[in-house]
Amino acid sequence: MKEHIIALAQELIRRPSISPQDLGCQRLIAERLEKCGFQLEWLPFNDTLNLWARRGTESPCIAFAGHTDVVPVGEEKHWQYPPFAAEIVGDMLYGRGAADMKGSLAAMVIAAEHYVQANPNHRGSIAFLITSDEEAAAKDGTVRVVETLTARGEKVDFCMVGEPSSAVRLGDMIKNGRRGSITANLYIEGTQGHVAYPHLADNPVHNALPMLDELVRYQWDRGNDFFPPTSLQIANIQAGTGSNNVIPGELYVQFNLRFSTEVSEQSIKQTVAALLEKHQCRYRIEWNLSGLPFVTPQGEFIQAVKSAVEQHLAITPQLDTGGGTSDGRFIAQMGTEVVELGPLNATIHKVDECVGCDALYRLGLVHRQLLQNVLG
Repeated sequence: MKEHIIALAQELIRRPSISPQDLGCQRLIAERLEKCGFQLEWLPFNDTLNLWARRGTESPCIAFAGHTDVVPVGEEKHWQYPPFAAEIVGDMLYGRGAADMKGSLAAMVIAAEHYVQANPNHRGSIAFLITSDEEAAAKDGTVRVVETLTARGEKVDFCMVGEPSSAVRLGDMIKNGRRGSITANLYIEGTQGHVAYPHLADNPVHNALPMLDELVRYQWDRGNDFFPPTSLQIANIQAGTGSNNVIPGELYVQFNLRFSTEVSEQSIKQTVAALLEKHQCRYRIEWNLSGLPFVTPQGEFIQAVKSAVEQHLAITPQLDTGGGTSDGRFIAQMGTEVVELGPLNATIHKVDECVGCDALYRLGLVHRQLLQNVLG
């Protein structure tokens, strides 16, 4: 099993599939799944390739989800090992996507192969949802597949997302939810003028400061058992013409909120609007919702994952909802119980990204055990 996982991971890494490119990665996976009896469905949207593969038609349906696209490598001269050579040094497999998340994909695919070989008449269904649009816009990938499945009433009960969730030791942490993310592009309007004649102008920076001070101090909620309190961070702020004698005519402020289930998209927008009105700011604002918060509570699926981790990794994983967003946010909208489990995240998106070969093998054992726990 180990050699098959590593060989597939290397094949995937050697394809420089910078998002949203796939460059044949999904075809490699599809060929293996088809030999195991999976029915393949290709779902391309614009420049994004998506694969939905399913074996069985009955419930429960457990899906494995992941992405074949990777982030750019930067300047290759800074890499000790070529980013797409998939070199193994000692126990470590190097390459862009090794940890995020081609290694995980290989472990999940080979685990499914081995489970099906041993259980050809398993109950329920096994599925794979694979996209090439997770690291970029995330507009034509998993979200579009979910829309397709929802439109035809196809249900997915459980989903394992292979994102690199482990912090210090493989399996020490699993994600059972994620915070929501929403970004505002705020433009405070003023009147440009000469700094020597402020009575003839209206400085938007001065007008906005009291509002911004209250905004960053505002307590949105206190969090709950699953989420920390909602947080707001100003990411960008710009004004002025570059000259020291011109009062700017406009102030641009970009801020992002990572929010819990204690607030909603609507309540966030209403609160910001109320603060702007309170401080009599003239403004326009553009909102971009990246994802809603979701959480999978303790239950059958969480226990199945925990049990598999404990059996093969000898550690009890902690549940966590921190970090950035993932495609789990789209899958959860189907009412699916979603959990994320993958390798260490220490080198993801970095130069010399790598993953342990033994870690991928043990991750494969966990996924195979998970199938056994859920489907019998």
